[in-house]
Amino acid sequence: MKRVWLAGLLAALACRGEVLESKKIWDAAPHNAFTDLVWHKGEFWCVFREGEKHVSADGAVRVLRSKDGAAWSSAALVRSEAGDLRDPKVSVTPAGEMMLIAAAAFRPGVPAHHQTYAWFSKDGVEWGEAVAIGEPDYWLWRVVWDGGTAWGIGYDTSGQKKDTRLYRSPDGKTFERVRGWISPSGYANETGVLAEKGRLTILLRRDGEPNSAVLIQGEAPYQRWDMMDLGTRIGGPVLLRLPDGRLLGAGRLYDGKARTSLFWVQKEGIREFATLPSGGDTSYPGLALREGVLWVSYYSTHEGKTSIYFGKVRPE
Repeated sequence: MKRVWLAGLLAALACRGEVLESKKIWDAAPHNAFTDLVWHKGEFWCVFREGEKHVSADGAVRVLRSKDGAAWSSAALVRSEAGDLRDPKVSVTPAGEMMLIAAAAFRPGVPAHHQTYAWFSKDGVEWGEAVAIGEPDYWLWRVVWDGGTAWGIGYDTSGQKKDTRLYRSPDGKTFERVRGWISPSGYANETGVLAEKGRLTILLRRDGEPNSAVLIQGEAPYQRWDMMDLGTRIGGPVLLRLPDGRLLGAGRLYDGKARTSLFWVQKEGIREFATLPSGGDTSYPGLALREGVLWVSYYSTHEGKTSIYFGKVRPE
């Protein structure tokens, strides 16, 4: 009995984390949501959607910058004539440019529903012309880099197949489908992805039945995959590997109270270790690890208006 009690105590202690700070950093638009975050050239860069409401035709991507996480300024606002820009993500290419992606939700009358676009910038202020990437109606949710190769999972938005596809690119502009990918059952869609020296680790959201998240792992040449049902529903997932090897995730949990949470992703499933001040319509975090401190961008409506927040968490 003592051994069981001690094992439970140690497991609980291993799942703790301390929220050091959280504050609102932007609420200029009527609706501010769906963030991502990267540390690049001595600054934090936070991207998110601005619009009239959660779904509206006027969505644009705001780019914020900060040297210390305290003082923020706007670096750019990226728009598209193609339609509503949704769920932006940002990464850094091997050449040191920032790569911004977002899906354009087309206006009525266009044969396709969505197309993912990419923009590139050397300074985060001036962004080049939009480049269509992936396939129409396969929302390329997130792009990550492993050496000189970009990787991402696209999911069907037409409602016809409800499948996912693995893509790769040598330059972030021309993507090809990777054969051998096995799409999980259910309506699989949003993904957190890690690309680590020939190994992909994917935290994948599912809706409908079943609606529990799946952890997927594979090694080059990516013809075989290990899949694990985590038994927990997650929204807006993102993944980060800590220096000690632990797999840290963030997103919205659906077990009664709406919140943006941080959790360990383990063989036993999801273990929440910290909850950021949040509620209502909330989630879609971005993560950056600096000197043992986890910096988190996210959005929430717990103070009334849908706004962008920035937090500091010390995982233990």
